[in-house]
Amino acid sequence: MTSKPKVAVIGTGGTITSIGKGPLDLYEYTATGKMLQADEMVEKFSDVKSVADVIPVRFKAVPSTAVAFPEWKHVVLAADKAVAEHPDLAGIVVLHGTATLEETAYALHLTAKVKVPIVVVGSQRPASALSTDAGLNLVNAVRTAASAEARGLGVLVCLNDEIQSAREVTKTSTARLQTFRSPDFGVLGHADGDAVVFYRKPIRKGAPDTEFDIRNLDALPRVDIAYSYAGDDGTAVRAFVAAGAKGIVMAAFAPGMLSPSEMDVLKEAHAAGVVVMMSSRAGSGRVFNSSKIREAGFLTADNLTPQKARILLSLALTKTKEPGEIRRIFATY
Repeated sequence: MTSKPKVAVIGTGGTITSIGKGPLDLYEYTATGKMLQADEMVEKFSDVKSVADVIPVRFKAVPSTAVAFPEWKHVVLAADKAVAEHPDLAGIVVLHGTATLEETAYALHLTAKVKVPIVVVGSQRPASALSTDAGLNLVNAVRTAASAEARGLGVLVCLNDEIQSAREVTKTSTARLQTFRSPDFGVLGHADGDAVVFYRKPIRKGAPDTEFDIRNLDALPRVDIAYSYAGDDGTAVRAFVAAGAKGIVMAAFAPGMLSPSEMDVLKEAHAAGVVVMMSSRAGSGRVFNSSKIREAGFLTADNLTPQKARILLSLALTKTKEPGEIRRIFATY
């Protein structure tokens, strides 16, 4: 008899673990404050045990709006511990709320050091809801983490039967089950009923072979995001600089343009030593390295969304403030 693969499941909370007031509570469920731990999720959706030998890892159950650097660091350490305690571990699944799922996934994609696949999974409907997607998403994430083909692809995100790269995926809808999309390049593969199948591989570097290690850091350098809009006079940028920002990521007008006032304020910030990174509010496509951007001394975020550019810039600033090196890092990851 063939033994089942061993997969660790780390629970961080979120909709996927939430228990609402009843089966039709699809949007007020956070008011109960009740979220299941990883072991409770495995028991509630016990069919997951049929596809793997599941090792639940209690972490903490919080909405993903409360997840940031401290939780990223602790998940990295929890992954290290799981692999150390179970050398035959096939993969790791992280249960997570969808609000910041793409940010946690990308942070882990840049900082996790284990060689086994890590799959981040959430759901759009709480665990208690009629027709919840929590159970099948959990099963498919475990199947994906156990897949030999998932190794070497960096951190993955698995919802709605679709497998996506942490670098590329973003949440695109408030409530639809197909909310997670990779606008520029599409899915890597599918978790179908009969098999987990992959069709392409990302070429940008990712976990575990990255130059970033947050395990001994207490915090990341402050990087803020400013959003371009008609008539923006740069007040937000001034406030971020006053608050001590080491970097500013602009969610600029596509394909990387600013209002005149924004440009003036950002030039002042750059002259004061703040790294200015140009992303786009469009949600898809590269920011072009125009002569205006180059002459101002700003950097470009390639096709990263502002929220992901913020994470990579924060990590880059733990290594360097040299513009050429930051450009290399953004071209690498």
